[in-house]
Amino acid sequence: MTEAPPHSLFSFGTLRDGRVQAALFGRTVPHAPAALAGHTTRPLRITDPEVIAASGLEVHLALGRRIGCEVEGAVLALTDRDLTAADDYEVDDYARRRVLLTSGESAWAYLDARPLRPAERIVIVGDSIAYGRCDAGGGWAGRLAATHIAADEVEHRVFNLAVPGSTLREVSEQTPALLGARLPDTLVVAAGINDTAHGGDDGAWLDGLGQSLGSLAATALECGARLVVLGPTWLEEERARAYDGLSFTEAKALALRAALRAWCSARHVDFVDLWEPLQGRPDLLADGLHPTAEGHQAVFEHLMATAS
Repeated sequence: MTEAPPHSLFSFGTLRDGRVQAALFGRTVPHAPAALAGHTTRPLRITDPEVIAASGLEVHLALGRRIGCEVEGAVLALTDRDLTAADDYEVDDYARRRVLLTSGESAWAYLDARPLRPAERIVIVGDSIAYGRCDAGGGWAGRLAATHIAADEVEHRVFNLAVPGSTLREVSEQTPALLGARLPDTLVVAAGINDTAHGGDDGAWLDGLGQSLGSLAATALECGARLVVLGPTWLEEERARAYDGLSFTEAKALALRAALRAWCSARHVDFVDLWEPLQGRPDLLADGLHPTAEGHQAVFEHLMATAS
């Protein structure tokens, strides 16, 4: 008996075209009608000549978020080789991510490669840096909220639910109860540096990160939100090492950064690195750990440049 292809891919555009399938997969692939709630489409001009040649179109569609809307398409049943071919076909403007179909089933879909660009309702969970400690302006999250809401006062919302002192484990445990009424389409997670401080130098604290991130990914998918994981900001070890009696070190912060990046890369989850904006700039840190107002501005500008 032939086994069913292991991957489900939601397509609302050219991948449903038999000519494109023949060019990519060498055949037409099994498919079934499907829909994706909470989304709409927008045009995206393509410049890759190979993609234009395969589809016959210079303008493709990209998914955007909108409560009450639904995008109709099809679920394609793909093999490992098919999925690799589909990845190669999609231009850099797209990224393959998990979505929850209207049917309740999960599938892959190609979304905007910049995770905050299509967002409308953003929930931020995390620790004191995400909360905006040491900045009366609300930190990088407050700046994100002001910019995002100003772009669309009617539809755009940002809910900063960060709690100072939180570990990633605590965030993963607390987040499910917080999302329902806020109807997020994007869940931004900015936590983990406190996990490094509570853990020893043997790296055992890294063992629980995957479980916490997996829980957050499941929570996001269940409510139809896109998970965006932010890496830690740079810290000045000389001042931060003994902050509040905890042990913050650059080595453990770098280990956290690498672990978050690797977990996200392996699972096609968005990872935004926040290390470089503050690296080597102790003047942008209030106490060696928390950014000053100017530091938060630098982090915000970096976030907008890479994710929005």
